Amino acid sequence: MLEHDPAPFPEQDGLNIAALTGLFRNTTNSYKFVFFLALLELLKRHQFDPERPYPYTEITIEMLSAVWFAHTFFKLSFGAQDTITQKLDALGLDFKASESLSTREQSALRRAIANSDLKSALRLMDFVPYRLQIPFLEPQLRDVDKGAWMTFERAMPAIVNSHFQTVRPLYHYDSDNWKECTAIHWHPDWVRYLEQHQGIIHGWACWHWLAYMQRRNPNTPGLPNKLFPPSKRESVNKQSRYWREILNAAGDKPLTCIYTGEPLSPKHFALDHYLPWSFVVHDQLWNLIPAPPAVNASKSNHIPSGDHLRDLVDLQYDGLQIARRIFSPREFDRFTEDYIADLHLPSTETLLNYGELFNAYARTVEPLVTLATNQGFTSGWAYGSDDHWLSWH
Repeated sequence: MLEHDPAPFPEQDGLNIAALTGLFRNTTNSYKFVFFLALLELLKRHQFDPERPYPYTEITIEMLSAVWFAHTFFKLSFGAQDTITQKLDALGLDFKASESLSTREQSALRRAIANSDLKSALRLMDFVPYRLQIPFLEPQLRDVDKGAWMTFERAMPAIVNSHFQTVRPLYHYDSDNWKECTAIHWHPDWVRYLEQHQGIIHGWACWHWLAYMQRRNPNTPGLPNKLFPPSKRESVNKQSRYWREILNAAGDKPLTCIYTGEPLSPKHFALDHYLPWSFVVHDQLWNLIPAPPAVNASKSNHIPSGDHLRDLVDLQYDGLQIARRIFSPREFDRFTEDYIADLHLPSTETLLNYGELFNAYARTVEPLVTLATNQGFTSGWAYGSDDHWLSWH
């Protein structure tokens, strides 16, 4: 878990830097984090232009696109009181993307959201644009009941706009009337400051959002890698070489696919993540096994039936025995260091002991399967339960 707040921001004459660092105090849902990160992204995309308005519709689209990957692809919880994912689901988007969500795909996602009915999603703008600025106007809000929902929000535009030049909050609104507000207008001094220190400020906001999400997904593996799409998946060449050489060395007793029982070919196999990559977000060898490409494609991001756990251990055990024989001690240690660390095994000797290995897999995999299932991943998958069996043969 994250424990220490990052270092404060550089001071700037005339700007309330303490208020900026207090943006996320007393935050009970994700809106402030996502809203602020959306604002930073829009500023960057528009070359930190302080003159243009930033419409609520544009901000809403950016917020929804920012949470799409974490919610739709990784199925993270945003908290029981948080409705941003409900508003995203209500759009009924028919959008598919790769595991890295390229820049082109991100643009396509924003277009898909923009072309949807955003009436309900725009309700996000009823509160967060006003609540975010409370730290900048504490003296001016002393007599305003901040707990009075809607009453407080209705009062904010006129208060902010009337003190904009003297107090200098982040932005003001395009109307004093809450019902007529449709956009924000940045204070140019803050735009210059955010541009100058965009790296540290963006990192700080991400840090706070990660801390929030960790509290709501305490046992989820690889959480820091699930909030934002990676620019590119890492290569699995090393893992492919490991299994290719093992399959080549199996000789007259070829290793078999744990899902079909078919012999595995060293010339034609895919690497299967037993627990889906979209859940674990890593390519560690202990979770990777060879499988026929069609089987791997059929499995997709499903979780195998619990009956396959022993099959998984059998294949991994046989692979480790062959690896110990064909690789140098140094190479073997390098290949197996993640087995020992992630499966919490004390030594190479226990790794090569079938009983110890099975118990380690059971302790590690079974709780993760439960967690993944609770998050919405489909469990109980078995090859041959659909039409793919016929298509492979």
